[in-house]
Amino acid sequence: MYLPDRAIRFSVLVAACGLLAGCSGPDDDVSAVEPAMDTLVSADWLQAHLDDPDLVVLDATVVIEPDGSGGLRSVNGRASYEAGHIPTAGFADLLGDLADGDSPFDFAMPSPEQFAAAMEKLGVSDDSRVILYDAGGSVWAARVWWMLRWIGFDRAALLDGGLDAWTASGRPLSTEPASRPAGKLTVSLRPQLIAYQDEVLASIDDDSVTLIDSMPAAHFRGEMTMYERPGHIPGAVNVPVFSAFDETRHYRSLDELASIFEGNRDGRAITYCGGGIAASSNAFVMTRLGFTDVAVYAASLQEWTADPDKPMQIDLESFDSED
Repeated sequence: MYLPDRAIRFSVLVAACGLLAGCSGPDDDVSAVEPAMDTLVSADWLQAHLDDPDLVVLDATVVIEPDGSGGLRSVNGRASYEAGHIPTAGFADLLGDLADGDSPFDFAMPSPEQFAAAMEKLGVSDDSRVILYDAGGSVWAARVWWMLRWIGFDRAALLDGGLDAWTASGRPLSTEPASRPAGKLTVSLRPQLIAYQDEVLASIDDDSVTLIDSMPAAHFRGEMTMYERPGHIPGAVNVPVFSAFDETRHYRSLDELASIFEGNRDGRAITYCGGGIAASSNAFVMTRLGFTDVAVYAASLQEWTADPDKPMQIDLESFDSED
């Protein structure tokens, strides 16, 4: 079973789309993408390698803002990117080229071909190394990392601590747009990395599959909701995405994370959240920990709760009683 090791304080701005998550420190002893680069790198590492000709840096920031009617909405972070980004970085638009624009849901999965073409436009080739970050601790970036794995690309890493880690020591930002020739990517699809409604529904009665809700605990219990119906998918366990962060928004050590993400590392696991962002972050953590069969339910609760025939569970017994 997967159990968080502490209560996680709920943050409305982040939870608005069920977004944020984490992983471990860049110096932990895990299998690297290649000898020179792990799947999580520090700002010091990036500074030292920023001019490497094969290195493509991408900013995947998304911004949560008021929608004018008392709610919140997601907008791409291009304005933030243009105001200042890590030098040489391009902008990866999770609400634009990296999503299916015909879907009614935010962050809908594009076709593999659309995604690969968007990455090529950003300068990514088969022999590139890609560093992904955002202004929120690199959790939005984790969704891009997961999609790259989905199409068979493994030479990517997240920047530990995101943009804040870069600027913390006075490193410079740039307002210059990226200038990089288009790349060429080969798609070797791993369809098992993305789960769909039918598999999630079947998992409810399948003890061999672990369903992981990445939302804050209050949302999991049903005390509040940002989607059509409150609660969680029956049978899911709650691993709030914030449980992987320390107080500086850097990822916890692998030893700490292993105490949070327990269970059979060879069994099937499906992560979900609100829009597949926090779920991707938890999947990133699990992959670094050695879990071998993890999938992300990319459409997550925005799709599931919109269908009244899909079951939801509320933990009424956990609510404070007024009696």
